[in-house]
Amino acid sequence: MHKTHLPMVRETVWSFLRMSVQLALAGLFLTVLFEYNNPFLNVLWLCVMITVAAYESVRKQELNIKKLYLPTFAAFVIAVTLSLIYFEILVLQDGGLSEARYLIPIAGMLLGNSLGGTIIAVSLFYNDIRRNENRYISALSFGAQRTEALLPHFRTALKSALKPSLGNVAVMGIVFLPGMMTGQLLAGLSPMTAISYQIVLMVTIYSTTTVCVTLAIILTSYISFDGFGMLKKDIFLKK
Repeated sequence: MHKTHLPMVRETVWSFLRMSVQLALAGLFLTVLFEYNNPFLNVLWLCVMITVAAYESVRKQELNIKKLYLPTFAAFVIAVTLSLIYFEILVLQDGGLSEARYLIPIAGMLLGNSLGGTIIAVSLFYNDIRRNENRYISALSFGAQRTEALLPHFRTALKSALKPSLGNVAVMGIVFLPGMMTGQLLAGLSPMTAISYQIVLMVTIYSTTTVCVTLAIILTSYISFDGFGMLKKDIFLKK
């Protein structure tokens, strides 16, 4: 990074320092959370996780947080809630999702993967429209509805967000073993049991990312365009 003058040294060091402090504090908090295992505290911590994830997804895109935070937050809430309901009804089947040992790790994995996809997709969506504004305006001028004119940009953004997940899924079990499966194997579970849980989790992660990215783009678009279908310039941060 230093040799190529890539301006990411400070960001890299800060990110790893921040990760270490956050994990240390999370370890202390989760110890208490797991010990008491109070459903109210568990859900409260989940809300904190979603709040931070939505904030980071908007901040990393260099977009106007005041305007786009609430739609992004709503997208995370809906996507994660639907996936947790799926886990509760079809996977666990014993009403145990309110327990901290299930809720926090599963929600954390869903949010972590959805966060990365949302950052890629929403940023690419709006920057692609800004770069190709003439093409977008031409589509509108020839009678296309706003949704029709935005569809190519949406398709590009969604494809870019989902490609990394598909790449990991395609080589999973051959090139690398995922974290959850490795942890279960180290804990003494049989390989087939660990594999079954990992398959279910990967399907859930992929579905959650797809729903979250789609909703984030749709919900933010309601406030990112004016009555004439033109992209508002104030959604971008001034450099």
